[in-house]
Amino acid sequence: MERILFGDNQFFAVNHISDEKSRAQSIKFKDDSAIIKTLDEARAVGINTFMCTTHDRIANICDIIRADPEKYKDFKVYPCMPYAHKYANAVTELGISGTIKQYVPGNLFGTLFKGGVAFLSKDFISIMELLIDAEMKMFKGVNTPVIFLQNVITDLFLGLGANEILTGFHSYVKKKYNAEAGFITMNMPKLLGVLEKGGIENPIICSSINKVGFRMSGGKEIYEETLKTRKLRAIAMQVLGGGAIPPKEAIEYVCNLPNIESILFGASSKANIESTVSSINLFDSKK
Repeated sequence: MERILFGDNQFFAVNHISDEKSRAQSIKFKDDSAIIKTLDEARAVGINTFMCTTHDRIANICDIIRADPEKYKDFKVYPCMPYAHKYANAVTELGISGTIKQYVPGNLFGTLFKGGVAFLSKDFISIMELLIDAEMKMFKGVNTPVIFLQNVITDLFLGLGANEILTGFHSYVKKKYNAEAGFITMNMPKLLGVLEKGGIENPIICSSINKVGFRMSGGKEIYEETLKTRKLRAIAMQVLGGGAIPPKEAIEYVCNLPNIESILFGASSKANIESTVSSINLFDSKK
């Protein structure tokens, strides 16, 4: 993985600091051309990996990437699934059965209602595989070397003790897409233990890592100890601690931690992209 990954929160009005900024970003990125312009600005300073949700509009971005293979030949996309809001909105608009019809491929829909809960319990991993395939359709022909499970699902299964589903996700993306599995979580130490017990060595785990312990379940100290003593490929996100830490101070802290393979950030302006990349490069050079 590359040292710096570019995220997509800003494109879909997700801002941990300000509702006003969210509204401004929503207006700024209402057209796909504005998203592509920002991605190209990130590429111009050496960022060649875009880590994104499976939001419906990402399909349009993939179309643009596919249409210009020479320009984007070194560009990688890390899908993060599922995009929970998409399914929540669909349930509101279509109901549960309508949502299953829309997003579960093939003729599984009829089988679900014949088998009911017993079928769901018996073959949940197979259903998960079908949903992965449905989410991955938009990325056909795009370079996706790592595929992530979103924290809303990772942490749900972690809390339920459904460890076989987590390891099943890892196995399926490797077998079907020749990709590595990544996991986004708010509890990196616990997830690492589960994955290790499931036989997954040196896993890719993306989690909040920041100086103030923002969204770091168990506290900052246990994360620091885990990074020092255990084997994983860590991706640090939310490094600004929800806006509580000045950017340079936040980046210096993360850059000085051991075992941080990549840093994920999002920005809506060329100046902020350049400033963040410059700070990461600066503190990396001092190690």
